[in-house]
Amino acid sequence: MADPSSYRPAPGTVPDAPGVYRFRDPHGRVIYVGKAKNLRSRVSSYFGDLWTLHPRTQQMLTSAATVDWVTVNTEVEALQLEYAWIKEYDPRFNVKYRDDKSYPYLAVTLDEEYPRLQVMRGAKRKGVRYFGPYSHAWAIRETLDLLLRVFPARTCSAGVFRRAAQIGRPCLLGDIGKCAAPCVGRVDAEEHRRIVEEFCDFMAGRTDHLVRRLEQRMHEASQQLEFERAARLRDDLAAVRRALEKQAVVLPDGTDADVVAFADDPLEAAVQVFHVRGGRVRGQRGWVVEKMDDATTGDTGLGQLVHHFCSQVYGESSDVPREVLVPALPTDAGALADWLSQRRGSRVRLRVPQRGDKKALLDTVARNAAEALANHKLRRAGDLTARSQALEEIAGALGLDAAPLRIECYDVSQIHGTDVVGSMVVFEDGLPRKSEYRRFTVRADGTDDVAALSEVLRRRFARYVAARSAGEPSPDDGGGRVAGPAAEEAAGGPLDPETGKPRRFAYPPQLVVVDGGAPQVNAAAAVLADLAITEVAVCGLAKRLEEVWLPDQDVPVILPRQSEGLYLLQRLRDEAHRFAISFHRQRRSKRMTASGLDAVPGLGEVRRKALLRRFGSVKRLSQASAEEIAQVPGIGPRTAGAIVAALSGDGGSAAPGSSGDPDRGSAAPVATEAEIAQQPDG
Repeated sequence: MADPSSYRPAPGTVPDAPGVYRFRDPHGRVIYVGKAKNLRSRVSSYFGDLWTLHPRTQQMLTSAATVDWVTVNTEVEALQLEYAWIKEYDPRFNVKYRDDKSYPYLAVTLDEEYPRLQVMRGAKRKGVRYFGPYSHAWAIRETLDLLLRVFPARTCSAGVFRRAAQIGRPCLLGDIGKCAAPCVGRVDAEEHRRIVEEFCDFMAGRTDHLVRRLEQRMHEASQQLEFERAARLRDDLAAVRRALEKQAVVLPDGTDADVVAFADDPLEAAVQVFHVRGGRVRGQRGWVVEKMDDATTGDTGLGQLVHHFCSQVYGESSDVPREVLVPALPTDAGALADWLSQRRGSRVRLRVPQRGDKKALLDTVARNAAEALANHKLRRAGDLTARSQALEEIAGALGLDAAPLRIECYDVSQIHGTDVVGSMVVFEDGLPRKSEYRRFTVRADGTDDVAALSEVLRRRFARYVAARSAGEPSPDDGGGRVAGPAAEEAAGGPLDPETGKPRRFAYPPQLVVVDGGAPQVNAAAAVLADLAITEVAVCGLAKRLEEVWLPDQDVPVILPRQSEGLYLLQRLRDEAHRFAISFHRQRRSKRMTASGLDAVPGLGEVRRKALLRRFGSVKRLSQASAEEIAQVPGIGPRTAGAIVAALSGDGGSAAPGSSGDPDRGSAAPVATEAEIAQQPDG
């Protein structure tokens, strides 16, 4: 592992100009390429505090041995050179937009004497016009089968074409009218190319002219009493309309645009693109890529993703649209638009839609991106081998004797000390066990997350200690159910002699994960030590750099970015955060809506909101005097007296939603799996 200071450029040697820079490893291989409007500022920023950078940037800097650069005149030239170097060197630390699957295209081989329509995958070649990409090959074939009635172009391979020409007999498609049979001379090369060009015009979105022409020819044939030809044209027209129905109009102004959206987590990002041509969605593509946090760009995360997407995807594509709709603009949006305009040969706009149909379509693409990222994670979570590897990696990184088959993760949610709640989520064998989730209403006041987390853990493990010391239940609970060690082992912990079910909180985890760094981990370890629990390991996952902290350690454990163990810990942390946020929102909503104010006659929604804006909560309102309440606009002395009477009559300072049982109130009732799925994500 190299020290970045060993190859740091001497002060003043890096030029203050636009350019492109390269990091090389000890063997001279280029491992990262970047461009900068100001090379001196950009390159120097890599050599500050290493621990403040993104983990992938840290890995790149410690893998490199040298850095060099080339200056250019403009930022557009820097973009061009950056793209060229990325294609030449294929640096392993640059974001790579590789398809998450091989997408099929509808290709027209215009470079042949008799162009052929076919489904193609893989690299594009010159002389072939492509339409798509499409999600499924069967969708292309279905559309093509409909359109061959109207555009009877050749679809056969070169071998089949030559054989038909030799024997003087066309294939089945020629016999049923879905091929003009140029192989046997029914049409010449010029007429066949005209058919193919009309097909290309139709696929490019110029459909109105074709529909009008077919309608006109159908009416002419009918007027001339050529009913068979009119019927064929009617069927052709129906086939065209069915093909058009498969491509719904999403932008009524006939816009040619690519709509790009992202969904990301700290390590990966899902990208979805809808290709809109002539107002219709002609194709869709998707990727899942690793993120490279270049903290020196000044961009937001979305801005960086937009820059990398445009520079790589359109750098190798001849189909650059007139407009690219994105969720955020990078800092070099102007230079990026100029570069795209050069590749297209006409002006290209890069913009963020704010309202209307384009904004609605961007939201749809964003939902697709979020679903793609979720599916990508689920595919990894559903892999038994990956889950086993994740548990083994966690055990090895934390120094555990065995893989932690049951892991509990805790998080706290609050807003300035109000409605403080905690969450506990449980994963067994690497999968969530939602029936074991618990939610806590934190009793301690204040905004200290560490104190709140300590309270949650103390209450949870105090229950475990009490259940462990409760003793063995009787062999028969009177209801015919046999209890004892075997039943306890099958149930996962000590059984309740009254119900025959495991006691709540009776089954301990092998690992406790907390959302946070060293302070949270040390607090959790202190709680377990106070309760004399030594068989449970503790760690924390910090959001900033996704590092794993252990109790009383000054340096965190850094798991590789592609580690299945890190991925599992992230899922635990994110699920605990989501569960805590959903409970916090429920309590906050109940506090703001359900109160004794509803019983005050004549106090409508507007004045209730005015009271809550003034006092902040029902609890503070109940502590106010009638004179203070009467100072709120719209509230008179009489209404103020009624409010004081109503709030003092229903308990006043008792927070809505609190439990009267101090023990059972420590954990909220367990939500069903369906209820959990309906709760909003945090």
